[in-house]
Amino acid sequence: MATDTISTSKPRLSLPAFRTRYLLYIPLVLMTIFYLLPLYIMLSTGFKSFDEVSLKTMWNLPSGIHFDNFIEAYKNLAPYLFNSLNMVIPAAVLSSFLGSINGYVLAKWKFRGADVIFPLILFGMFIPYQSILIPLVTFMKTIGLYGSLPGLVLTHVIYGIPITTLTFRNYYASVPKELVEAAKMDGADIFGVYWSILLPLSLPSFVVVLIWQFTSAWNDFLFAVALTNPQSWPITVALNNMAGSQIIAWNVQMAGSFITALPTLLVYIFLGKYFLKGLMAGAVKG
Repeated sequence: MATDTISTSKPRLSLPAFRTRYLLYIPLVLMTIFYLLPLYIMLSTGFKSFDEVSLKTMWNLPSGIHFDNFIEAYKNLAPYLFNSLNMVIPAAVLSSFLGSINGYVLAKWKFRGADVIFPLILFGMFIPYQSILIPLVTFMKTIGLYGSLPGLVLTHVIYGIPITTLTFRNYYASVPKELVEAAKMDGADIFGVYWSILLPLSLPSFVVVLIWQFTSAWNDFLFAVALTNPQSWPITVALNNMAGSQIIAWNVQMAGSFITALPTLLVYIFLGKYFLKGLMAGAVKG
């Protein structure tokens, strides 16, 4: 008596499909090379001596490894590096928690006017930075935060609320209503439901918004140069002011550029997979 057998082997791709699949890698590799070229120029120039730096030898590898460029650049940027850390970490954490609370209320506790307030919050993402610089500076002077890091932190917290609210609101909207209803039946109030049910479930969204806000605040230059004084400059402003008025040591400048970019590079190298998992978990669905 014949018996049916179930094949567990993976289906083989036909030759045309196999070729098409690997042909897709060609544009991906080309785009990767294109986006890594600035990093190559930055590192190769950063390791060169001053005599080697010129437009003609821009693509050439350095004749030797000159770590003194990085040492000099770090000495110039070290105080401002800690300014950036002291600004970015609280800005990312505060805007993430505020966005989480906003998203929770807008997704699970509907109230009159919520459908109007939510689009108005999102409208903040589309306001150009340049259009609010003058009133922003005036406001910071009025409340006594102009020229200080707390004023820059407050700016990034407020400007980060729209994107963090959108992310958390869409994520919480995908959480089953039965969980919230069960918590209400057990006597949990609005904050009890958030703290005990939704907050523990929202780790993927927190990873997404923390990485996003960290990168956005770290790379900011416009708000930083307009709202801070030389003592509270973040590293992006300090890097811009490393250039001399007559002769620019491009090797030291490039080394400083790499030091400035290194924190965000490390964040995406070590946390990039968690960023993608957070997106796939529903952080931007809705």
